[in-house]
Amino acid sequence: MSIPEDEDEINQIICVIARLIELCYVKYIHKTPCMNDHHTGNIWLMGMLQGNESRCHNMFRMDKDVFIRLFDELQKNYGLKGSRRMSAAEMLGMFLNILGHGSANRQAHDCFQHSGETMSRYFSILLDVVCRLAVDVIKPLENAFNNTPKEILPDSRYMPHDCIGAIDGIHVQAIVSPSNQIPFIGRKGIPTQNVMAASNFDMQFIFACAGWEGTTHDTRIFLSALRDQSLNFPKPPNGKYYLVDKGYPQMRGYLGPSKGERYHLPDFRRGVQPMGHKERLSILRDMPSYPFAKQVKIVIATMALHNYIKRHAKRDCHFDESEDDLNGIQGEEIEIDVDAQQEDGPATQEMEALRNHIAASLMSSST
Repeated sequence: MSIPEDEDEINQIICVIARLIELCYVKYIHKTPCMNDHHTGNIWLMGMLQGNESRCHNMFRMDKDVFIRLFDELQKNYGLKGSRRMSAAEMLGMFLNILGHGSANRQAHDCFQHSGETMSRYFSILLDVVCRLAVDVIKPLENAFNNTPKEILPDSRYMPHDCIGAIDGIHVQAIVSPSNQIPFIGRKGIPTQNVMAASNFDMQFIFACAGWEGTTHDTRIFLSALRDQSLNFPKPPNGKYYLVDKGYPQMRGYLGPSKGERYHLPDFRRGVQPMGHKERLSILRDMPSYPFAKQVKIVIATMALHNYIKRHAKRDCHFDESEDDLNGIQGEEIEIDVDAQQEDGPATQEMEALRNHIAASLMSSST
């Protein structure tokens, strides 16, 4: 290698080398921390819990007393533990904030001042913790089927009929690779997972089965839930029944709509429709690109949190706004017809007789 003799050329080389040394020093030796805000996630959390009640509700979708109660219960009974990097309370706050707002990882780690890897790891830990809680809260309360629900006890439209709840399916957006999308693309035209849920008259889930592909028929999911003993589906006692829609078979204990009848939905409304209702857990509306198994857990976790808030909140604006809401359908007549695959039989005839009896009693009570 020849040594340049020109002084200007030597100076240029020295400047280039000095610049390279400077860049190396800044990048690898004297790095400016990415998370350098003095308002750490824990400080932010304490501000939420010590501030106005509405701020806590907006950030975590629950009141402060419910947050504290949930935090204590997850620690005592479900294995929630803090770490050197993040306290247990901050983990829960981060988890609820992501679920409630559907926040992307990069948005959450800027708020809580942790790396994206740290946020992702602790989100997964909290997801498993809350799914353990789900086992205990997504089920009927003890002796729930023995008595008439207090929510329908004074309503002549429902009494003295022994309905214990309703079963339906819901499609939640799913993020799957293009090569695996076909089984997930159903009538909505986008990849979804089909979730079967049973609820009682207190707006609580008493059973949930998530993770089925969007093209799976509701009947297949329903029959699978009934046959799989490990799922502990709460079957109706003798003489009681669930309400189901046309996607489910007509069988003893499950009352569907009459064949070929038109139902004018506003006739069943009891009050003024809620205005400006916001979703409690926005992550279900815009699911992040997690592995599919993680997306299934998110669905179950949101249902568990829904039940927990419903049981322990003194009053919650989301439930107040959602009461009697029929998914925003107004003034629409819907043709309801039972699937052709269903055959007449003793059980079907029994439920048909029950439906006719209910219709007759409702007609007589309205005259």
